[in-house]
Amino acid sequence: MSSAPKKVVLAYSGGLDTSIILKWLQTEFGAEVVTFTADLGQGEEIEPARAKAIAAGVKPENVFIEDVREEFVRDFVFPMFRANAVYEGVYLLGTSIARPLISKRQIEIADMVGADAVCHGATGKGNDQVRFELGYYGLNPDIKVIAPWRDWDFKSRTDLLAFAEQHGIEITADKRGEAPFSVDANLLHSSSEGKVLEDPAAPAPEFVHLRTVAPEDAPDQAETITIGFERGDAVAINGEAMSPATLLTKLNAYGRKHGIGRLDLLENRFVGMKSRGIYETPGGTILLTAHRGMESITLDRGAGHLKDELMPKYAELIYNGFWWSPEREMLQAAIDHSQRFVSGEVTVKLYKGGVHLTGRASPYSLYREDIVTFEDDHGAYDQKDAEGFIKLNALRLRILAGRDRKFGKNG
Repeated sequence: MSSAPKKVVLAYSGGLDTSIILKWLQTEFGAEVVTFTADLGQGEEIEPARAKAIAAGVKPENVFIEDVREEFVRDFVFPMFRANAVYEGVYLLGTSIARPLISKRQIEIADMVGADAVCHGATGKGNDQVRFELGYYGLNPDIKVIAPWRDWDFKSRTDLLAFAEQHGIEITADKRGEAPFSVDANLLHSSSEGKVLEDPAAPAPEFVHLRTVAPEDAPDQAETITIGFERGDAVAINGEAMSPATLLTKLNAYGRKHGIGRLDLLENRFVGMKSRGIYETPGGTILLTAHRGMESITLDRGAGHLKDELMPKYAELIYNGFWWSPEREMLQAAIDHSQRFVSGEVTVKLYKGGVHLTGRASPYSLYREDIVTFEDDHGAYDQKDAEGFIKLNALRLRILAGRDRKFGKNG
């Protein structure tokens, strides 16, 4: 780093790792540290982080603890779900989509307090370092970025614990041994990686699953719910209007109860290696099925198929950390335009790990029963028109077949 930072905004959880990072920033650089702790719906109490930060020497006015659950779902999760985004066909991007919001708030706080640097606790092997830093630079090209796991001299967990003890950082009993796996969680999902999960041939132990009951232990009775949509976003469950975060929390409860949203994925990280993760996205899995059901009755075929073609690129941009890129914003504009009439209600049945679409209705429906019926359509569709349609589409095939019959396929 060309010059030592004077004031650093640290993404701070209050856990052992970020507590060590906080003290390291103070001792290594003599920097004033500002902490930012976000409540993203991870399911843990975050207020204790305030006392820990102050005890570590952070000024009370430099401790930022914020409930960003509504912003997270409204401005990040819902736009992503309008695209039906899944990475490598299955992953609902729960960790990926949280990073742009954390980066944004760190840069905003840095501007507020006059900080010249930001810091994260992501390792040098993972995707999150990329996501955080692309976010930082996409919002402030001149910001200094500190990534301790790439910079410090610690070689082992023993080194970290020794540093913590040297500087009076509290180490709970469960942190003294090797953690069986690492966890990242927010309102959309939980992600578990490492240690007991590193052998991709070995089934994940049941204790790894934090958000869902095992499907075989889910109720034997199916449960049916109706989800209301407006312009592509879910707005109600069973006719009750809800805020974005409240709605996702409710869907999570349904998903947990019925064992929905488990995924064992061997994925391709942006940095080049393959990794194995156990993901649980209970409410998001229900939401994806419902949203696609809503689109099925309201989106034109051309628009729907084009969205499906664009989706893998959109998902890859989010996975790789390019939320703030112009190409993601361009795709978002197209996706949002497609959602103007994606409004109505979808009914799904939840049963032992499965989400089954059973009904959909919309005032903007493109479904025409008078056209599709097998009964008398009273002239709504002239079946004779199909003959010319088929012949025009078959023209090039007939010409090719004529040549092949005359000369053979290989000439």
